[in-house]
Amino acid sequence: MIAAPVGSFAVRRKGLRLAVTLLTIIPLPGRPPANPDRVMAAEAMAWAPGVGALLGIIAAGVLAGIDRPLGAGPLTGAAVAVAVLALLTRGLHLDGLADLADGLGSGKPAAAALDIMRKSDIGPLGVVTLVLAVLIEVAALAHAESSGTGGPIRGAAAVIAAVVTGRLAMTWACRRGVPAARPDGLGAMVAGTVRPAIPSLETVAVLGAAVAAVVIWQRIGWTLPLAVAGGLAAAFALERHAVRRLGGITGDVLGALAEVATSVAMVVAAMGPHG
Repeated sequence: MIAAPVGSFAVRRKGLRLAVTLLTIIPLPGRPPANPDRVMAAEAMAWAPGVGALLGIIAAGVLAGIDRPLGAGPLTGAAVAVAVLALLTRGLHLDGLADLADGLGSGKPAAAALDIMRKSDIGPLGVVTLVLAVLIEVAALAHAESSGTGGPIRGAAAVIAAVVTGRLAMTWACRRGVPAARPDGLGAMVAGTVRPAIPSLETVAVLGAAVAAVVIWQRIGWTLPLAVAGGLAAAFALERHAVRRLGGITGDVLGALAEVATSVAMVVAAMGPHG
């Protein structure tokens, strides 16, 4: 596997553009990078948490705007915020979660499970997993937003931390030593490209930001840094299981890791005192 070197400014800029075009539908001026190599793929995956921060801020704005100024309430705000996240990501992470659930749930050998995941349709287990994930995210986010101890700040902090954690889980999954399950596709392009030091430093930065947020806005609750840790732990467990069953990661695995980490982080962030 190839470890990502310290890239030039031009490579990093192209990596950021690739990260935005891969992970969102947000339009950027100019053309997206053509035929990206693994060095650029490494840069893109290193930028994934930053893209998550952008998505989280947008979702937080939607949540707060619908709940407070428009008066639609925290449940409606949470539902629309989760819908906006799905729209901005083309629903790819949710699709990856459903496909991985079908593949792993089939109980078949790796090759057959990967064939199931390639199919465009979604099986019963995938549908149930998809519905439950969305329900859990909406319920947790609405609970955080309705907190009398933190109000809209707690809801905003929960969604931003959760979405960043989901993308950080993708960066971790692309670290050196984690193989691709197939010789083609997104997983083959990004697997093993990221030096472990990069997600390690990003994790320290995200946890530090979460702790700082708790110190500055104490009413948002002490669970925010635990949400980051919990989301990453859940993603790591799923990653190990997927690699053991499938032989490596795929684009669907990356999407599933992002969604699982996001869901778990939202649930943990919503915990704590409410009044």
